[in-house]
Amino acid sequence: MPIRVLHFGLGPIGAAVVRQVATRDGFKIVGAVDIDPAKVGRDIGRVSGLERDLRVKVIADPVAAIKAARPDIAVLCTSSSLARVLPQIETLLKGRVPVVSTTEELAYPVGRNRRIARRIDELARKAKVAVLGTGVNPGFVMDALAITLTGVCERVGRIRVDRIQDARVRRLPFQQKIGSGLTREQFQQKVDEGTVRHVGLTESISMIGDALGWKLDKITDEIQPKVADEVVRSDFLAVDPGQVCGIVQDGMGYRGGDPVIHLHMEAYLGAPESYDAVRIDGSPALNMKIAGGVHGDIATASIIVNSIPKVIDAPPGLRTMRDMPIPSFFGRR
Repeated sequence: MPIRVLHFGLGPIGAAVVRQVATRDGFKIVGAVDIDPAKVGRDIGRVSGLERDLRVKVIADPVAAIKAARPDIAVLCTSSSLARVLPQIETLLKGRVPVVSTTEELAYPVGRNRRIARRIDELARKAKVAVLGTGVNPGFVMDALAITLTGVCERVGRIRVDRIQDARVRRLPFQQKIGSGLTREQFQQKVDEGTVRHVGLTESISMIGDALGWKLDKITDEIQPKVADEVVRSDFLAVDPGQVCGIVQDGMGYRGGDPVIHLHMEAYLGAPESYDAVRIDGSPALNMKIAGGVHGDIATASIIVNSIPKVIDAPPGLRTMRDMPIPSFFGRR
């Protein structure tokens, strides 16, 4: 029987997940939830950009959607903030529905989010289902991939992961999230407000440290603007010289005062080369580079879809990519 999927949140990534689920064997879309009045009442196929109806209407009430759809799992794509998605997860778990989510802070809850994570874990165990937060980053290229590579090492001293992206190929909300088109002053103001930043470096560093059994003394997360020295354009924006065209962000994990984990991310319009790289100083020393990089939007939707059967089979509770099976493609087309 195909896996019955309820989609909760139909923004750009939620819609991309719908398009994959609709075109892969082994899945059946049975419900759709979104609060956008422009989407409510319409067919999910049209809302998600497919040129056909899927005979599932978008509704605003998740409780009604759960009762009508009787899903095997819910895909939650609504917010980066764990506090904001908590009520949505609670509703799904009260309906005993497993959850896979793109919420970055759910990928490996740290700091104040640990309390919320304990609440989710308790509810999931009570409902006898699993909850997973994943994505391309956090969830794979800057944590799970590096952790997996250490599996062939007899010793690990340091880990560095670089993610360099030409943001011109990304969706508009991503380009805005990295501050493209802002002045330096506007950029800093939004950084201070927390609206311009990549969410996940702290989570990824914590996941790597825990996986390797390292007790980290301190984790830092620093953000700088990438400033254009010439006009650069995407399909959505034009950035003049002197304006911000993106973000440079460094996360560092310290052990015994020594920086042993370094996650370096650059995402800006006009980057001359996109790539993802992992360097492990150890025995053996490993250097891996993915030329062209992992496409953020495609990969985020893909890892969500490919995780669906694994979440259904996972033990009850809040899961992370650290304790899930190795991610792999699912489906025949």
